[in-house]
Amino acid sequence: MNPTAAAAGVCDQALVVERLHVRGTVQGVGFRPAVWRIASELGVRGSVVNDAAGVLIEAIAPAAALEQLAMRLRAEAPQLARIDAIERRRLEMPREALDSIHGFVIAPSLGGEVRTQVAADAAICSECLREILDPFARRFRYPLTNCAFCGPRLSFVTGMPYDRLRTTMADFDLCVACRREYESPADRRFHAQGIACHACGPKAVLRRLDGRAFALDSMTFLDDCDAAGTLLARGELVAIKGLGGYQLACDATNAEAVTRLRQVKRRERKPFAMMAASVDAVRAWCAVSQIEADLLQSPAAPIVLLPRRADAAATARSIVDAVAPAVATWGFMLPGTGVHHLVLRRMKRPIVLTSGNRSDEPQAITLDDLSRRFGGQVDYVLDHGRPIARRVDDSVSRVIDGAPRLLRRARGYAPAAIRLPPGFERAPSVLAYGGELKNTFCLLRDGQALMSPHIGDLADAATQADWRRALHDLPQFLQFEPRVRACDLHPDYVSTRQAHADAQRQAFQAGAAVTPPAGVLHHHAHIAACLADNGWPLDAGPVVGIALDGLGLGEDGQLWGGEFAVADYARFERRGCFKPVALPGGELAMREPWRNTYAHLVAELGWAAFVMNYAELDIAACLMGKPRAVLDQMLAKGINAPLASSCGRLFDAVAAAIGICREHAAYEGQGAVELEARVDLDVMANEDEQLGYPFAIPRLKGSALPYIEPLSMWTALLGDLILKTPVPTMAARFHKGLARTIAKMADRLAVAWAEADGGRPPIRYVALSGGVFQNRVLSERVAACLREQGYTVLMHRQIPCNDGGLALGQAAVAAARSILAMEGS
Repeated sequence: MNPTAAAAGVCDQALVVERLHVRGTVQGVGFRPAVWRIASELGVRGSVVNDAAGVLIEAIAPAAALEQLAMRLRAEAPQLARIDAIERRRLEMPREALDSIHGFVIAPSLGGEVRTQVAADAAICSECLREILDPFARRFRYPLTNCAFCGPRLSFVTGMPYDRLRTTMADFDLCVACRREYESPADRRFHAQGIACHACGPKAVLRRLDGRAFALDSMTFLDDCDAAGTLLARGELVAIKGLGGYQLACDATNAEAVTRLRQVKRRERKPFAMMAASVDAVRAWCAVSQIEADLLQSPAAPIVLLPRRADAAATARSIVDAVAPAVATWGFMLPGTGVHHLVLRRMKRPIVLTSGNRSDEPQAITLDDLSRRFGGQVDYVLDHGRPIARRVDDSVSRVIDGAPRLLRRARGYAPAAIRLPPGFERAPSVLAYGGELKNTFCLLRDGQALMSPHIGDLADAATQADWRRALHDLPQFLQFEPRVRACDLHPDYVSTRQAHADAQRQAFQAGAAVTPPAGVLHHHAHIAACLADNGWPLDAGPVVGIALDGLGLGEDGQLWGGEFAVADYARFERRGCFKPVALPGGELAMREPWRNTYAHLVAELGWAAFVMNYAELDIAACLMGKPRAVLDQMLAKGINAPLASSCGRLFDAVAAAIGICREHAAYEGQGAVELEARVDLDVMANEDEQLGYPFAIPRLKGSALPYIEPLSMWTALLGDLILKTPVPTMAARFHKGLARTIAKMADRLAVAWAEADGGRPPIRYVALSGGVFQNRVLSERVAACLREQGYTVLMHRQIPCNDGGLALGQAAVAAARSILAMEGS
């Protein structure tokens, strides 16, 4: 409708005054200009303003126009926005006040208690990219170009409401041209707090990391980004300042450069991620589905794990296998900033792009920190002058069972809130501290969960320090005060100890008795996170939960890791498990997989029977050379050899037995990752199901708990080793047999639960969680088997199934129990 005509129509109808409060991710995403545009088109008078709780709209128009305004706000919200609620309230306004308001304006931001959400960082949009590649545009080759729909958010905001003075761009005054864009509501850069240009913004500068001078004129280059691309093409290592931290880059087709990068990073074998210029460039190396292409090109721009193309090695310069040894996938992402795009305009091949840290350390976000870590090892850094307020690592995703699944939630996703299912709106505010590995923490309030970006493994002292800073920074930034704290039950986790220390400090400051944190069972948190991720209502009843991972402390004080339960948010009833097998050497068994193989073979066959029947096997020769006398004493006396019902350790044992990752695991889960990579997919799809390795489901002595017994699997696998069956075939048979048994166990538990009380409806939903379900082959086969039996399968999407999702589960469990306690009182 013509705005003038709409305005004329307003005068002829009864006017209504409304205040609309829009809550959600609505600041820093171009939401106010969208409101201004829609209101102007509808002839609505009034104003829109950012406040600490979201966006506040005061609107004057006929009732029908206000209905259209509310409807179009949802339908036409900017891509990065997410509306959680629009609260509407009628206002009374004297006629003379109505007549004094003309048109619709965007007003200055208001303060107040922070209840809004912080948008996640977003990859450069197509319009900004077009500008930096257009020789006639004033931002031609300006690498820090962004607008209201892309660029830094969490990584550079320092306060709320979201305004330029509360970002790390506060010291960069806008030039006349940028100011004109910034102040024009019709421009896509209206109040885009990160905008700048060649004239007024920070510059990208290529320098030596050791501070020594060097001459760029020794190279043919257009600018510093172009020169960095030239250095990469020559085989140099180059640090690049990204959105949320420094990254280290090298030519992915240069074996010497990749080897040097591994030495610098102290990263022995764990796969590196790569960056390519476009989806078409990625397709030269990987099979890319439409879902995966959309994921690569999304504003979040995560690393996506993609199947390697079998014919990719035939190209003139192949990606060297040292980038991701012994796995079947490449991890690719697309350029997230103008800096990366311009570097790759010169460097035509894929580059390795990994966090600027040594393994397990936090990523460097200042030049001084980068220099301290890598001075003398990395010669060059492509730097820029926009400070990073908050460290944010790259996100990792994989398409499993036809849908994108986040394996690491960070840049592009965090800290976007996750709307909790119905029933949680009554929950108190909860701070959940997460686990020990792949740590994230979670803030729950107003029926929503806000997850921190991925932080890492808390065993590293520097990561611990970074975690504590983030644990202080984000709640303070959002003015969040928890009423309930939640943590893992393991008393020795750093996160658990911190939760108890914070509770004591809070009680001391308030002069009150200490309210201890809510301890949440590790595997209950896994299942609860899956339920919350899938919108499972608080009162929807239980599901069969399957939590498969490496290790977590069980409620009996033993180590668990292969758990079957009937569970909801408040309760977790363990109904089945994997066979508990000793871990000789404790944590050492996770780093030396052969120890798990030895423990399994001794537990299942006995050493004498194994040697009598299988002495000619390579694994037998390997184990005969180990210190078995010491191991046997540990196993017999239970010294540093705790029992663990761990699915992850079973994968380690099988991988080592067939010659994959036997002596030393260079990273967590290496055996399982490489075992999955060796699966023959044709065997998986077409070989007779009966050739899948069998497992039994007997009951544990004492508890009568059903468990997955691998004796028959070991007999079949060892027989295949004698027959010299190809490793890919054995890997497929293991996955196939295990998936079938997992589904069978779930079905038995569901049937037994219903039969125990004839009045109970049968459970028809199964939730899959835990790091083992990062395995695409296993996940898809388990899901298929369950669906064949009539079950609906719940799997993670927004939140990792690994320990990176524990904090959400802890928060959901603590909130559910608090709600039940309030209702009970």
